[in-house]
Amino acid sequence: MKIRILLILSLLGLFLNLNALETISVAATPVPQAEILEQIKPDLEKEGYKLVIKEFTDYVLPNLAVDSGEVDANFFQHTPYLEEFNKNKNTNLVKVASIHLEPMAVYSKKYKSLDDIKEGASIAIPNDPTNESRALDIIAQKCSLKFKNNGLKTPLDIIENPKKIRFIELKAAQLPRSLSDVDFAVINSNYALSANLNPIKDSIFTEDKNSPYANILVVKAGHENDPKIKALVKALQSDKVKQFILNKYHGSVLPAF
Repeated sequence: MKIRILLILSLLGLFLNLNALETISVAATPVPQAEILEQIKPDLEKEGYKLVIKEFTDYVLPNLAVDSGEVDANFFQHTPYLEEFNKNKNTNLVKVASIHLEPMAVYSKKYKSLDDIKEGASIAIPNDPTNESRALDIIAQKCSLKFKNNGLKTPLDIIENPKKIRFIELKAAQLPRSLSDVDFAVINSNYALSANLNPIKDSIFTEDKNSPYANILVVKAGHENDPKIKALVKALQSDKVKQFILNKYHGSVLPAF
């Protein structure tokens, strides 16, 4: 009887302890961000925090969720996208840490190399401003595209297009599904991984490893030094997370710290 009572009291204490934990809520895309966040739940619990991960599959709602206070932070974007979002949406969101890089890559079900590209080929690219520009820069490395400006680019900024490539602008999440309908698609690694495409094994051309597009942890301005945000950054930039990224993704996702 005594053992049973002690066990009940122990479980009750554990339940009360869990309920007493302060919550950290983070908006994230499913792969690899949410997978990475799952790894640090036990570490944050030891520090007195319960991590709640809210998954999103687009690039707008996670920032609006942080801006409105629905969540404490988000983890899905890179700095150029954040800067463009703040400018266009009049938000004041800030980077607090770089976590990983997802190299953007080119995929095709019809060709084995970008060198095989034919005149009039169709290429699907993301339609959000920064990733669209990023994709065009990748294609330009192989296809001699020239642009009328050096800032963010769209197909309308192309002034030289020797192959007469047709660019099809789609939401980033739709790009893997477009592969059967186009000659090539330039896909962000998180959406490629979600569609069981390995950026290292399945792509035909990959963004240079020196890309500035590291994925970052973002909060609303004024919350950068909140204790729970500092705890979150410490957990995400740990050796444990670094090893998880290296072991899990085999080069298709790289640590950025």
